[in-house]
Amino acid sequence: MISLKAITRENIDEVLALRVRGDQKGFVISTADSLAKAYVYPDTAYPFAVYDEAVLVGFIMMGYYELKKYYTLWEFLIDQRYQNKGYGRQALKLGMQYVWERFGAVDIYTGVAPGNKAAKHLYESAGFKDTGLIECGMEEMRCSSEYSRDQSGAPGIRMIGEG
Repeated sequence: MISLKAITRENIDEVLALRVRGDQKGFVISTADSLAKAYVYPDTAYPFAVYDEAVLVGFIMMGYYELKKYYTLWEFLIDQRYQNKGYGRQALKLGMQYVWERFGAVDIYTGVAPGNKAAKHLYESAGFKDTGLIECGMEEMRCSSEYSRDQSGAPGIRMIGEG
């Protein structure tokens, strides 16, 4: 069962060791960089370790973009050893569920680097749609809670250790 867990003293080293494939490195920042952002923005960054039972498989960080006043999928990665096993879609839905339920957000935004077809396909499968905007070199996408809840699924996923 997939779950999101708080990042703690007990799992920080494992989270910092997460890696993507070589061809993905230009699209994703390290978990260390992500956690540095979370440290600087403690009130608007929501980082989680992604687990399959007791096995760490990835990292997701949701956030609140104060300037634009909307919630975001800020950072996301599944370790190279666990890709193409369905973890990404399930973790993404849990991250979105966290924002909708905790904050009552209607929409969640994210950016995808041009050429990152795998990420774009994943986001589209979770209900994200292109907004037509490009900001900081990223294609903006938006997911409405109404669409995603109608298309939901992902049975057997849960949140643990909400921070």
